[in-house]
Amino acid sequence: MTEERCRRAQGSLPIKRACELLSISRSWYYAYQRRDLGQDTELQDVIERIVLDQPGYGYRRVSAQLQRMGYVANHKRVLRIMRENSWLCRLVRQRRMTTLSDHGEPIHPNLLPETEINGINQVWVADITYIRLRNEFVYLAVILDAYSRKVVGWNLSDRLDVTLSLTALEAALAARRVPPGVIHHSDRGVQYAAAAYVELARSAGMRLSMSRKACPTDNPQAESFFRTLKVEQVYLSEYRDYQDAHSQIAHFIEDVYNCKRLHSSLGYAPPVEFEEALPDHAGCQSSLVSELTVS
Repeated sequence: MTEERCRRAQGSLPIKRACELLSISRSWYYAYQRRDLGQDTELQDVIERIVLDQPGYGYRRVSAQLQRMGYVANHKRVLRIMRENSWLCRLVRQRRMTTLSDHGEPIHPNLLPETEINGINQVWVADITYIRLRNEFVYLAVILDAYSRKVVGWNLSDRLDVTLSLTALEAALAARRVPPGVIHHSDRGVQYAAAAYVELARSAGMRLSMSRKACPTDNPQAESFFRTLKVEQVYLSEYRDYQDAHSQIAHFIEDVYNCKRLHSSLGYAPPVEFEEALPDHAGCQSSLVSELTVS
């Protein structure tokens, strides 16, 4: 209480007069200021290490990480430190079309509006994004568990075709046991409507669901993952070639995103930790599988 009164008094009076009114010595006041500065310096060092390790973290995730590390820091204080050090920047890039929905394959109804997602292996969401290399584009197909946000299968390819998505689904089915009836939700792209993809999904006992036309908001978990991937990995990297891109993206998905990155929707826990804490957790085998698909 004394510290707060001193701060308010200092804003309108000379320090000497403010200390006299509050019946405190100037030596105490200056000692307090030095102590506060020292705490800020220590906290800044810790925040810097967090931001270097997780470049895309905003102040809320940094605050959550500090709490997990045993530090007590108000989120406003974290925000101030990050703003003063220009650690709040965000990058924006133009989008490239990856949904090829002008095809003659059957379209499946959207099952998500009537589904309450309350556990893992209930809904898998699938989507595709592009990644720019120096002289070309490559494409990333992912499948996430909608409840835990964990990436359960993925594939990187230089071709935007059915093999791209099919290999990601094969990887997910190899890495994770799923009960019959799991909803597989995607956009209307030919990569998910093709007969080979539909046959594999149905043979695994999955029910197919597709978003409305031109409605990416129907697949928010996948859209959120791609934003995270772009901001925290892709926009911060200059990939030498396809192999370099695959290596770095694999590290981000398997080691950072799934196992380390804090997710606000999961109570600021990583997906793997979140799933392991579930009382009925029985879904994951040892490791996530991915394959390189190169023409």
